[in-house]
Amino acid sequence: MTRALLARAATAGVLALLAHAAQAATIVVGQVGPMSGMEATQGRAYATGMELLFNSVNKAGGVNGHTFTLVRKDDGGRPEDTVSMTRELLAQNKPLVLAGYFGNKNIADLVASGLLEKEKIPLVGYRSWEIRGETPLLYNVRAGLREELNKLTEHLATIGITKLGLLYEAGPGAASLLAAAEQSAKQAKAQIGSHATYDPGTTKVNAAVDQLVKAQPQAILVVASGAAAAAFIEQYRASGGVAQIFTHSGADVEQMAKRLGEEQLQGVAIAQVTPSPYKISSRIAKELNDIAAASGKLEVPLSYAMMEGFITAKVIVEAVRRQRAPSREGMVAALDSIDRLDLGGYMVGFKPGQRTGSKFVELSIVNNTGKIRQ
Repeated sequence: MTRALLARAATAGVLALLAHAAQAATIVVGQVGPMSGMEATQGRAYATGMELLFNSVNKAGGVNGHTFTLVRKDDGGRPEDTVSMTRELLAQNKPLVLAGYFGNKNIADLVASGLLEKEKIPLVGYRSWEIRGETPLLYNVRAGLREELNKLTEHLATIGITKLGLLYEAGPGAASLLAAAEQSAKQAKAQIGSHATYDPGTTKVNAAVDQLVKAQPQAILVVASGAAAAAFIEQYRASGGVAQIFTHSGADVEQMAKRLGEEQLQGVAIAQVTPSPYKISSRIAKELNDIAAASGKLEVPLSYAMMEGFITAKVIVEAVRRQRAPSREGMVAALDSIDRLDLGGYMVGFKPGQRTGSKFVELSIVNNTGKIRQ
């Protein structure tokens, strides 16, 4: 090759590298969640799961040259702060996507604020404990509450329990939740004979405890925040309540164990919407454990919330991978194109009008040492 051709080739190579560098970007993922307050353990675990995956991807060179960073803001679980801090995050940090939000009212208020539509930004991965209709720009990476209720009542039917109680958070979504729970119970040939509520965003369960102790159901379905579930179980057992307790996935054992003793936790069954992070029975569980071990000391212990954050980050990375020049509008189109994506033994898929990405639900039971067994 002549000197002139070599020079041209070198110039072309430099220009290609410069073009690639110009196109590569830092993808900002924004999370406004409970880094303090009643749900802080879960909020921080969710964030840690996302950061573990993003850091691993970045170390491997990113996706199409793009790297990822998570910007977190602490709303303390307060819905008014969720909206104001999201507005601040959007203005200051210009995220491509939001992720890892918590709370019924927090998410409902965010949707009602119109920020998602105005900014054309999707929210991928959130935790709430109400029956939600499909909402544009809201993508969940886990099964919906209806699937959890079906799993719980199906299990109860197999062991001959038909007289049920229900604890749930009061609020605008309460009627839909009650109707869904009653439908699930009916399909399992059971009946919700008693139900009680508690005030949103609190652990004020005294009246609910009295009501359900008096009703004497065989089992109680608890659809509540982790803090409220722990408060209910503690007070219910102290008041002589003997019903079996079945909770939805938001009441994770790590949070309940901070308040409850082994005796109070024993026999509690929890619906889980991700593979167990404690058992290397799936490729995604092994991947999470390997990355966590290599990262050194974690901010919070390994948990189901951390696994959910890890899954959320994987979905975001995949949506970025499907775009030539990532944008908010491109994220929406890419997410809608994800159909039966295998993340390592856990499937996620969306389509227009269907943004609940998984049907996976399994039950775990707390043993006599306060640990989860499948």
